[in-house]
Amino acid sequence: MSIPGSLSSPREISVAPEPRAVRRPGLILAFLCVAGLMTFLDVTVVNVALPSIEESLHISESYLQYVVTGYGTVLGGFLLLGGRLADTFGRRRMLRTGLIVFAVASLLAGIAQGATMLITARAVQGLGAAFIAPAALSLLTNTFAEGSERNKALGVWGAMGGLASVAGVILGGLFTEGPGWRWIFFINVPIGLAAAFAAPFVLPESRSEERRKSFDAAGAILLTATLVLTIYTLGQTIDVGWLSTRTLGSLAVAAVLLIAFLMVEQRAQSPLIPLSIFRRRVLTMANIVAVLLFGTLVTLFFFASLFMQMVLGYSPIRAGLAYAPLALITAVGAGVASKLITRIAAKPVLLTGLALTFIGMLMLWRLPSDSTYVSHVLPAFLVVGLGLGISFVPLQIAAFTGVEKSESGLAAGLIGTSQEAGGALGVAVAATIAFSATRGLEKWAHGDPDLIREARTSVFHHAFVVGAWFAVGAIVIALLLPMMRTSEHDGIPGA
Repeated sequence: MSIPGSLSSPREISVAPEPRAVRRPGLILAFLCVAGLMTFLDVTVVNVALPSIEESLHISESYLQYVVTGYGTVLGGFLLLGGRLADTFGRRRMLRTGLIVFAVASLLAGIAQGATMLITARAVQGLGAAFIAPAALSLLTNTFAEGSERNKALGVWGAMGGLASVAGVILGGLFTEGPGWRWIFFINVPIGLAAAFAAPFVLPESRSEERRKSFDAAGAILLTATLVLTIYTLGQTIDVGWLSTRTLGSLAVAAVLLIAFLMVEQRAQSPLIPLSIFRRRVLTMANIVAVLLFGTLVTLFFFASLFMQMVLGYSPIRAGLAYAPLALITAVGAGVASKLITRIAAKPVLLTGLALTFIGMLMLWRLPSDSTYVSHVLPAFLVVGLGLGISFVPLQIAAFTGVEKSESGLAAGLIGTSQEAGGALGVAVAATIAFSATRGLEKWAHGDPDLIREARTSVFHHAFVVGAWFAVGAIVIALLLPMMRTSEHDGIPGA
């Protein structure tokens, strides 16, 4: 099945690797998961280390946020370009390029002696990750046939993504209180270089033959600029507000760039994104659900970490380890979903996961300021983690439903971009609502520790409610999805 409006009869070619790759699906899956794990970990691994980085490098609080947002902004902005480059120039080639860039940038971040060097290195890390993630996911979907085989592989990938988000917080705490914060970057160097060296022995090369003939450079520049500016602007609303001249001006420029991109795509001989791909109902809705679900996910991690440290008084390492059960239950949920998806339709599995995520966020909303971990925090983490794990698998499957192999890099870039944009949007909206609704509460507390704790609890309660509403939005969109059914032998039909 070809995508309407795309190049006629696109062909997928495999390039014989040198040396020849060992075609073992299990080995390929494990390799790709390790590569993806690096990129997912670095989204959250620095969060717990930020106070130590601030003290060590004497970074002002106004610049400290860029250690986190510099990575996420470049990653989200370049994912679609990375996916298209993988389709055009070779998925294994772009994966190796990304691994090398990521490893070198990690080394520079580890030896950084000031804010400028560290933030720049983090941005380059994001660029490497933007090459790695879509190439790895595209190679995975090309290795495993649509249907039960791919569903199981995507189940492992989904579990790995959820685990990585939590593992990043845990490892950040362990390294920070152990050998030091620089090791959260140094550890990537040998892993990245070893993976780049081993890739030709493990992975086959593939690319879309027609895509090599021309490349939509103008569209790539316009889209990347639009995404980078949008994600950056969303992140800045926490500090400058939604109605500030800076925010409104940046969003207006992003809108102009987007309009220019759409005009270029309509005329391009080989568009970066064939706009007709959005006629695929399942793919389009899956990306909207991803925006909303990751709005919930990132809101959860951002504000739960602050709640545990600022209200409950947890140390960084204790806050990190508190996420361990959430990581495990997320993996369990993904495993359950990958099995259920071969027996029943994907839609009810997705709706079940989203409903559990919503319930878990409501449980976080009700956490008292004197919460105990076992009685209050842990049950909420288990419910929301199970829901997230169950949701990831059918969401990834829907995002690749009916997509040709020649467009797999595009599909991987789309779902990755939706996730990054959703995370930025979630934190921006939650922070704006939470802090505006509770502005002045700490001043009202007049320095009383108990009243300050109650005021901070109110802030986080508002944020968790916003995260719950994002989950509700995801449920509403998911209800509009068609019934996607698969079996052990049949693939999921395209929409």
